Amino acid sequence: MTSSSRSARTLYLFSSAAPPALDVANVVERAQLDGWEVCLGLTPTAARWLEPELDALQALTGHPVRSEYKLPGQPDSWPPADALLFAPVTFNSLNSWALGLTSTFVVGVAAEAIGKRIPTVAVPCVNAAYAQHRQLDRSVAELREQGVTVLYGNPGFTPNQPGTGAPKGYPWDLALTTAARLTEDASTNR
Repeated sequence: MTSSSRSARTLYLFSSAAPPALDVANVVERAQLDGWEVCLGLTPTAARWLEPELDALQALTGHPVRSEYKLPGQPDSWPPADALLFAPVTFNSLNSWALGLTSTFVVGVAAEAIGKRIPTVAVPCVNAAYAQHRQLDRSVAELREQGVTVLYGNPGFTPNQPGTGAPKGYPWDLALTTAARLTEDASTNR
C-alpha cells in the first residue's frame, strides 16, 4: 500500500531512554490530532521505563509497541512510514546511528530510513557533559550529511547541566512540525 492510498500519514515515533520519553503518550495524541497514524518504537531501556504503560500505548496507537527486531519470516505489523521522528535520541543511540551500529531495533530502522529516503527528524537529548565529547558533534554532522534533520542547538534541543534537565521544555512541537513539513516537501517533490 502506498502512502497516497492510505487515509493518514504514518509517523514512526522512536524514543530512547531520556526523561522526555516519559511524555510519549501525550506526543502520540498530539501527532494523531495532526493527522498522523503513529507507530511507536522504543530502545530496550525506554521500553523498560515505560513498561507499565505499554498496553495503553499499544491501544492508543493501534499498533504493537516495538523494541526488538521481528523474527525472520514474521510479517511486519506496521504500515510503511511516511516520516520518522527519533526523539528523544540519547548520546548512545545518536552515535550508534551515525556510526551504523544497528544493535537495537529503532537504530536499525532509523539507519535504513536514510537509504529509503524517508523524511527523518532527530532531536537529541544529551546533557552538557556528553555535549563536550567530540563524537556528538561528529555524529550530528554525519547524520545531517546523510539527510537527517537534526534539531540540535538553536532551534532545537540545547543541553542542560547533568541532572538539571527540564522534560517539559523539550521541543516536541518543533519536532512534530518539522516532520510534517518534511513529509509535505517530500510528497511535493515526487
